[in-house]
Amino acid sequence: MVGEDSPPTCQYFNLTYPLPFVAHVEINRPQKLNAFTEAVWRELPPLFSYLSTSPSTRAIIFSGAGPKAFTTGLDIQSFSKNSILNPSFQSPQLDPARIAQQMRRHVDEFQTAITSIEKCEKPVIAVLHGWCLGLGIDISVCADVRICAKDTKFAVKEVDIGLAADIGTLSRLPKVVGNGSWIKDVCLSARQFGAEEAESVGFVSWVGSHGGKDEAIHEALRWAELVVSKSPVAVQGTKEILNWSWNRSVEDGLKYTSVWNSAALQTNDVMEATKAGMQKRKPIFAKL
Repeated sequence: MVGEDSPPTCQYFNLTYPLPFVAHVEINRPQKLNAFTEAVWRELPPLFSYLSTSPSTRAIIFSGAGPKAFTTGLDIQSFSKNSILNPSFQSPQLDPARIAQQMRRHVDEFQTAITSIEKCEKPVIAVLHGWCLGLGIDISVCADVRICAKDTKFAVKEVDIGLAADIGTLSRLPKVVGNGSWIKDVCLSARQFGAEEAESVGFVSWVGSHGGKDEAIHEALRWAELVVSKSPVAVQGTKEILNWSWNRSVEDGLKYTSVWNSAALQTNDVMEATKAGMQKRKPIFAKL
């Protein structure tokens, strides 16, 4: 990656490039089933900010290390001891309104950290396996594409620990799935559901046939290799327009697309793709 900044140093995430232009980010806390402490989620924004603008990155695979879990969500033991949610971290001099203000800021930081996955300019494919609980759902719905191993077990667990999910699931899952009854079913009950059910409601787009993580990673690499073979101008523009149009009218989306493409269509990639098609060869696109 000559000519660009080095990636941030991370203790809790592995970053590799298994294929040209394909980054693989792996949550690296397998001994704790990839559960998140505050130190873990604080590493996400600088990492995804780097990947978002890295000319050597065109697609990102996001998975969890080890055979047992994508992530089991929050490390409850750590958060109960070291979080502002612990009453011992709250000043007795502060009234409830001021304590609430501190908590809101803390939640906002956490939300922003996870949202950095969604805001990344490059397509992100989440590869889910084993346990995918609580925060694992928050992270998954920030990804552009979700696939999973056959053995994946999901749950929106927050009501089991006395709170409403507050890092994105309740806001994004209804847009991802669109089945209000099913969403309230899993969110209100915290019940476990499997890969086949996740596929049937549209939460994931692909489920492995053999049950293992390796098969899902292989499928993610196949998808990512296909994506990075396309014009990076076109791919990033497509993601931007889809995300921008998510909560807006068709008319607004069309206007935004018109403005965006008035610049993007001036790229050399259009001519390169056309020539490659005529010459029956693979196009070669410059870094972006």
